[in-house]
Amino acid sequence: MADAGAIGRRGLLVTGAATALTLGNVSFANAAPADGEETRVVRGTLPPGSPDYVHLPVEVPRGVREIHVSYRYEHPPVPAGTQGNALDIGIFDERGTDLGGPGFRGWSGGARTEFFLRADAATPGYIAGPVGAGTWTVLLGPYTVAPQGLDYEVTITLRFGASAATPEPVYPSQRARGRGRAWYRGDCHLHSVHSDGRRTPAEIAAAARAAGLDFINTSEHNTHSAHSAWQGLWGDDLLVLTGEEVTTRNGHVLALGTDPGTFIDWRYRARDNRFGRFARDIRRTGGLVVPAHPHAACIGCNWKFGFGEADAVEVWNGPYTPDDEVSLHDWDNTLVAAVRGGRRWIPAMGNSDAHREHRAVGHPQTVVLADDLTREAILDGIRAGRSYVAESSTVSLTFTATDGRGRHAGIGERLETDKDTPVTLRLDVTGAPGCTARFVTDQGLLHTAPLPAWGTGTAEWHTTAAYASYVRAEVRHARLLPGRPGPMAAFTNPVFLGAVAR
Repeated sequence: MADAGAIGRRGLLVTGAATALTLGNVSFANAAPADGEETRVVRGTLPPGSPDYVHLPVEVPRGVREIHVSYRYEHPPVPAGTQGNALDIGIFDERGTDLGGPGFRGWSGGARTEFFLRADAATPGYIAGPVGAGTWTVLLGPYTVAPQGLDYEVTITLRFGASAATPEPVYPSQRARGRGRAWYRGDCHLHSVHSDGRRTPAEIAAAARAAGLDFINTSEHNTHSAHSAWQGLWGDDLLVLTGEEVTTRNGHVLALGTDPGTFIDWRYRARDNRFGRFARDIRRTGGLVVPAHPHAACIGCNWKFGFGEADAVEVWNGPYTPDDEVSLHDWDNTLVAAVRGGRRWIPAMGNSDAHREHRAVGHPQTVVLADDLTREAILDGIRAGRSYVAESSTVSLTFTATDGRGRHAGIGERLETDKDTPVTLRLDVTGAPGCTARFVTDQGLLHTAPLPAWGTGTAEWHTTAAYASYVRAEVRHARLLPGRPGPMAAFTNPVFLGAVAR
């Protein structure tokens, strides 16, 4: 048994960009022989203002077949408006804790109180593989600390004996049976038991099919352990992309559609100037960089890294809330800035962020125009902004701009026309009873039109490239409060109107 004491008596060790406290080593020098086991218990206190991460080194001898870790911490009462204790946990193996290094072996955040890993199996969120001799590191993350401090206890058990073989991971196919160039529906932000979700991958796959989805993206918090958990669950009717929700202390970002087996590190803040490196890692492994719920109110959720590295941004997250309304307006401001500066524009997405049964998979969903139902084609469509967001598969949209000379453009495209030539914007909607269509430009909301009570109808508006740099469409439910727009039923990425130079 060991007592780590209060961290005020320890020094800070700088690891990469993140500051982390390193506690005293936990030794298993008197290792048990054969098939026995040995346990050590470490207790300590973390004061308010602790570093983001606390390293607990564990000296693992040869002959270990399994590591088991459990932990607990105190939850003292705190005054109203004051944060209580929350402590996350994970582990790195003998290859070390370098930022972006190969040593990562799992993370469960605050979702579970114990985990194990061995060569042939591991707790969801953790990576099965050999238990090599050397210094392993239990990683503690004091998410919030009460004024009284955070008293913790970590129990580490090593089990000795022969190891089984590590199975070769089986990853989802990167192609499903599509319909050629068509609109495909997907939910790219989902959580299973491999992080803090309650659904199994099988339950998510079933819910996705029931929601009418064509593709999903696995996006567990700070782990890629679920990438190999979908065997038998994908098929001709469902494409499963692999990714991660990179959950930093300054916001969350979806690594969407990365190569299977890719891990993206999360142990940095905006002040560390490291995000660009990991954004490039996401793209290098074939994925998209998508800031998630950028204006969410939860601690550490608000996006602080800017949008210079973003390939798209998640504007609508789960049931539509005031946070999403702020995100929508913030995203619209980026469109204005892109037009003004002649820069690349950032497409918008919507995803469910479903964790439990009460949160519906596919509410909302991103509907993507892609050349086929493949990883490459879907990511190309999202990156190009050829997409709209709908609250369910019952809602469908088409949105086009046409000028008097027969030139036309669709969602995410650009219509080049004379600056004063009349342009007709047409929005066709199905599955949105009692809703209102809205046309929004760089000047703001310029036109509204009620849709028929049965939910299928057309709205048109006429403008020019001189009057509107872009037009996007919204479909909203009736207002719940006077003076506020109703909740969203669907919205499109913009059609851009460019004036032909004369």
